[in-house]
Amino acid sequence: MNFRQLEAFRATMRAGSITRAANYMNISQPSVSRLIADLETDVGFALFNRVGRGLTPTPDASRFYKSVESMFMGVDRLQELARTIRSTSGGTVSIGVIPSLSTVEVPSAINDLYLARPDVKIQTYVRNTPAIVDAVQLQQLELGLVGRAPPYLGVEIIYQTTVPYVCLIPEGHWLDGSSDCVDLKKLSTTETFITFGGIFPESIIGLESETVSALRERSRVSAANMPMAAALVRETGALSVVDLISSGVATGMGGVISRPLIQKLEYHIAIITKSKISLSAQASELAGYIAQRLDKIKS
Repeated sequence: MNFRQLEAFRATMRAGSITRAANYMNISQPSVSRLIADLETDVGFALFNRVGRGLTPTPDASRFYKSVESMFMGVDRLQELARTIRSTSGGTVSIGVIPSLSTVEVPSAINDLYLARPDVKIQTYVRNTPAIVDAVQLQQLELGLVGRAPPYLGVEIIYQTTVPYVCLIPEGHWLDGSSDCVDLKKLSTTETFITFGGIFPESIIGLESETVSALRERSRVSAANMPMAAALVRETGALSVVDLISSGVATGMGGVISRPLIQKLEYHIAIITKSKISLSAQASELAGYIAQRLDKIKS
C-alpha cells in the first residue's frame, strides 16, 4: 500500500462518497475508485460494500480507518510544524569571520539579510581561522567564514572558493607605475617584506621553499593578519603578499597599490557549519548572500 491509496480511503470515509472524495482530492472519480481497489488488493479485504450507486464501509474498513486516521494525525502535525517553521520570523544567526573579510564583503552580505529579514538578529565575531573552526565545531557559532585550505575537522563546508594572492606595494616605490606581474622569487632577494600570522609565508600553498626562506630573512615586522600587514605596508614602505580582497580594502584607503604575481598562488575561503542538515533557514540565507559576494569578486 502507498500513501496516495490511504489518502483516497481516508477522503472517501470522511466524505461518504467517491464523488465528494474526488472533489476533495482534486482528482477524477475513476482515479479514486482505482486507488481504493488497489488498496483493497494490498490489504486483502473489502473496504466498502457497493449498494446501487452508493457505498458503505465494511466493519474491517472501520477498524482500519482508526489506524489510518491516527497516522494522518501525525502527518497533519508535521505539516503544521512545517508551516510554523516557514512562517516563523526572527531567530539569531551567529557567524565568525576572518579579519580580511570583516570590513566589506561580510558587512554587505549581512545588510542583505538585515533588509530581507527584519526580525532576524545577527551576531558577528572577528577571529582567526583556527578559532572559528573550533567555535563552529563546538556549536558556539552557527556559521564560520575561514581562510585556509581544507580539510576542516569536525565541520561541513557549505561553500568554498579561492582568490589570488597579490603583492602590495607602497605608493612611490620603484614598482609603482607598472601594471606588469611581479616575480615574488626575485623580489624576495632584494626587498623587505611584512609577514603575518606567525606561519606566513609557509601558509601560502605553492610557494617554493627557497622563496619562503628568503621572505623570512628579509622580514623585520610580522603582523597579526593580512589587513594589519596591508596597513604596515603603507606606513613602513615594505612590501607584503596579501589576498585580493585584503588588497582591495587597502588600496581603497590609499597609499598603496597592488600588483599581480607571476606565481599563481591561491588563497582559500570557505563557509563552514557544524551540520548542513541542522542549519537554520536564516543562516543558510546569510551563507547564500556571502557566497554571491565572493563569486562577484572572481567574475
